[in-house]
Amino acid sequence: MSTANDGSAVRFGRWWWCWRRRRRSTTTRGPTMPTTMYHPRTIILLSVLALISVLLGHVDAAARTKAEESASSRGSAGRQKEAEPVIEEVTAKQLERLLNEKDFVAVYWYARSCTTCDKVLAELEKIDDDTDHFGVDFVKINDKRLAKQYGIKNFPALTYFREKEPIIYDGDLMDEENVLDFLTSLEAMDLPDRIEEVNAKILSKIVEETDFVAVLFCPNTERCAGIGSNKPDCKKCLKALQELENIDDEADQLGIGFVKIADEELADEYNLGPLPALVYYRHQIPIIYEHELSREEDVLEWLVANKSTGDEEDVIEDVTAKTLNTLIGNIDNLVVLFYDHGDEDSMQVLNELEKIDDDCDKHGIQFVKIDDEKAAEEFGIDDLPAIVYFEKQIPNVYDGDVEDEDEILEWLLSQLEKDEIEDVTDEMLDRLIKDGKTIAVLFYDNNDRKSQKVLNELENIDDECDQLGVTFVKIDNAEEAKEYGIQKVPTMLYFEKGIPMVYEGNLEDEEKVLKWLEQQQKADQIEDVTDEMLDMVIDKMPHVAVLFYDKDQKKSQKVLNELENIDDDCDQHNIAFVKIGDLDEAKEYGIDTLPTLVLFERKIPHIYDGDLMNEDQILGWLLHQKKHSEIPEVTDEMVEKLVETSPYIAVLFYDKDDKQDMRILNELENIDDELEKEGIVIVRIDNDAEAKEYGIDHLPTLVYFEDKIPAIYEGDLLNEDEVLEWLIEQKNSATIEEVTDEILTDLIEDHEYVVVYFSGSCDEGEKCDNILEDLENIDDELDETGIIFVTTEDITLAKKYGIKHFPTLAFFRNKDPLIYNGDLDDEDEVLSWITDEDTLEIPGKIEEVNARMLENILDENDYVVVFFYKEGDKKSQKILLELENIDDECEEKEIDFVKISDEGIEKEYDLPGLPALAFYRHKFRQIYSGDMMHEEEILEWVLELRTTTPDVIESVDRKTLQVLINDVEHLAVFFYDDKCETCADILEELETIDDDTDKHGIQFVKSNDAKLAAEIGVFSFPALVYYETGVPIMYDGNLKNEDRVLEWLIEQKSKEISRMMIIITGVLFFVTLISVVTIPPGYEYNTRAVLITPITLPPPRLL
Repeated sequence: MSTANDGSAVRFGRWWWCWRRRRRSTTTRGPTMPTTMYHPRTIILLSVLALISVLLGHVDAAARTKAEESASSRGSAGRQKEAEPVIEEVTAKQLERLLNEKDFVAVYWYARSCTTCDKVLAELEKIDDDTDHFGVDFVKINDKRLAKQYGIKNFPALTYFREKEPIIYDGDLMDEENVLDFLTSLEAMDLPDRIEEVNAKILSKIVEETDFVAVLFCPNTERCAGIGSNKPDCKKCLKALQELENIDDEADQLGIGFVKIADEELADEYNLGPLPALVYYRHQIPIIYEHELSREEDVLEWLVANKSTGDEEDVIEDVTAKTLNTLIGNIDNLVVLFYDHGDEDSMQVLNELEKIDDDCDKHGIQFVKIDDEKAAEEFGIDDLPAIVYFEKQIPNVYDGDVEDEDEILEWLLSQLEKDEIEDVTDEMLDRLIKDGKTIAVLFYDNNDRKSQKVLNELENIDDECDQLGVTFVKIDNAEEAKEYGIQKVPTMLYFEKGIPMVYEGNLEDEEKVLKWLEQQQKADQIEDVTDEMLDMVIDKMPHVAVLFYDKDQKKSQKVLNELENIDDDCDQHNIAFVKIGDLDEAKEYGIDTLPTLVLFERKIPHIYDGDLMNEDQILGWLLHQKKHSEIPEVTDEMVEKLVETSPYIAVLFYDKDDKQDMRILNELENIDDELEKEGIVIVRIDNDAEAKEYGIDHLPTLVYFEDKIPAIYEGDLLNEDEVLEWLIEQKNSATIEEVTDEILTDLIEDHEYVVVYFSGSCDEGEKCDNILEDLENIDDELDETGIIFVTTEDITLAKKYGIKHFPTLAFFRNKDPLIYNGDLDDEDEVLSWITDEDTLEIPGKIEEVNARMLENILDENDYVVVFFYKEGDKKSQKILLELENIDDECEEKEIDFVKISDEGIEKEYDLPGLPALAFYRHKFRQIYSGDMMHEEEILEWVLELRTTTPDVIESVDRKTLQVLINDVEHLAVFFYDDKCETCADILEELETIDDDTDKHGIQFVKSNDAKLAAEIGVFSFPALVYYETGVPIMYDGNLKNEDRVLEWLIEQKSKEISRMMIIITGVLFFVTLISVVTIPPGYEYNTRAVLITPITLPPPRLL
């Protein structure tokens, strides 16, 4: 309708709406506000004016419509003569020619049978002229066969070819504006490892729409074609382009677009001078790069530096994990703040650090921040905020006050100047090794004099190592040292492409150390490793070739000489090559004859069975194994090792001489890739005797192991899709594994707690099958408690234990069976029975628990004795025999006695070593320091701790303290250091107020965990911290004045109570206010207004 566009009508309409709104607002303000009465004549007058305005609008609109129609009729003939924009039709050959000749081609695919194609085409033809304007050729084609070659299955479709590289548009084809944006966007032109060429029009659009764009200006294409390519500027441009394409992906990750343009006229407009030239558009403002374009690392660093200084606000730039990795790899001096946007401390630190961002820029230090907890964990950072300085990719963690920006700046500037070996965390070291850096690592102890002496000497050669291309770092971490088989410190390891070498010489002679490092750099031989190093290399590197050999055997030496000819080739293909002359390690992998070559692909071994004297054949085999996915053949020892170390593994027991078995193997190799994506390892073994050990009577058979628990596949092995579905279901769902008698015997032998559902012969749909289905509902709960749950149809073992009726549920505790006599249909009752303390208790035995079970026991029981030990340790086994003599006495006094040998338990519970005995009272721990072979003394110690109330501030380990901080509302922690001279005296004074703090509901503990103290900013000892619902408050008074300390602690708690009372009073007042106020007619009650903004309320009428 024409009136819809009438200006006067619209203007009047708006005036009328505003007037009515004002009128409404004045009439609803209630009795306390004055109101204005309008005369009836005024209303009549306004109505007349409104009517006249509308009529005038109609007349005006009608006149304009008539004029438009007249103009339309005059110009129609001329427009008919103009050719409407039409997308040109092409054939397959024409399209091929077009793609060869043009850089940017958009292809619209359609089909005669397509009902919507014409409608979509009509929309796209509206932008045909625009695409021409941007230098994009737009064509259409009806060719289903060719469409299929380009991955087009449905019509209509749009493909954009950029230098022959296709990308399919997946947006709405009816939205022609979005299509145009796509065809002219930088993202659509992005090609991996290539800098895209654009024309002047597209460049103008990209610069306008993109914050950061680097543009390489080159001579005109025509001038550099053919013979012209030898011209100096053309050759120079080609060389610069080749170098810069090495950093194209890195620039993309940093949010910097990179394009090239061959347009000398545009270059002249910018007065760029000789080409090639690089121009960086930052928020559309051009900056010219004035240095050598062939040094791509310098160019990237320049782009990044200018990106941050170009920000309108003076803020530290936020980056993603991917961008951070790029920056670390390309920026020599980089500072990273790891923070949490939702954490007040992090934001406070960030505000302080933004004050020194410009100072860092002036000194060539790039400053970024990242809010990514996972990225922080990869660098070994557990607590945020944290600051890490990277110098040439080597990290150095700042351990000072993160809120003192001046101190941080001073520290950063000192890092630029001082010459010392950087300290790294274990995660940082793993990262450097994984990246294939050439590094020398000093494993040392900061409290060891010899370590300090060696460190002082080695810091004299740090610069020389840099010149050699060897990065020198140090690490004070006993656990990490043990992983590499290092028994004593200081020890130095040299890593090249992830492979370690031990320095055997005198570490105090820095010149000899430097000479040895030089020799390692020049040496071209397969590195010798220890068994611990081999395990580490296999664990950390995706492809490792290992020659197991005998140093004294002539054949081994000949083979070794041949294989050293392909060492460099393996390096080029990222295959680490090592040798090991350890016969025991070879036997662990089931290798009986030496020499033998094994390729470990993501920890999975492939044994080479060809000629070891033919190095070319071996190289071909290694590259083939790396490129192609095949199910590897393994030995029985390798199977045992894989089951032990891999959480999900499928093993095919087969006979390689059986045609049917080989056919099944070929089928299963079709699902190898899918299983790898699911994290399931699959291997094969041709060993009849090993199969029989698992109760497998016929081959082939597939067995799936999850956390060492086996399950046998009962379906059709020729149906690989069904096998894949079953394996994924086993991994992702709670299922009770079915086992044979042989497997069950091993499980009972190896594990403390095993629940077995003896179903007997059981078909689908029978009662026994329905019970099993219901019991699977409690499988996850039992997994969490560390109890194994399996089922079997075999009855031989059941009969051995006197089980005659089926189905029956038996619980084996330390090989001793207990039969369930309750209702098997009630799975909740079954779960309660299994997890009941009386059921779990093994008479005369100390129960073995896992980490999850131990946490539950410490949560639920007041008094617990825990024996921490290493499985297989002879000394621990002797101690256990003694301790089991006092288990019953402890039970009589309601003291739980358990043992645990989980991997990593020493570190998790912050123990001084293994074996260790600890008594827990309400989670507070005391470690036994006497002789663990004297059970009578231990019993006396335990009973004394059980019956006496401690009149001391109890010591807590790291794990317990972290639990207390999270769980206890009012907690006081005294941090001390064993080296602190005044700590003992102050502690003695503070113990006089321990009972008083208890009376006031404040729990008082002590900790000598310097690392945990440092995480909350405590760097000097002693120190007192009060935690209020997990939030730390530092005491800054005199710790020797215990009365003042007590007064301060009570004040902190009182403040919290006062704050809570204010909140409660406010809420009660608000609720009372609502209950006593009557809302008069015409009023509107707004909860948000009352809560958020002060408002004027009429005088309340009390009910």
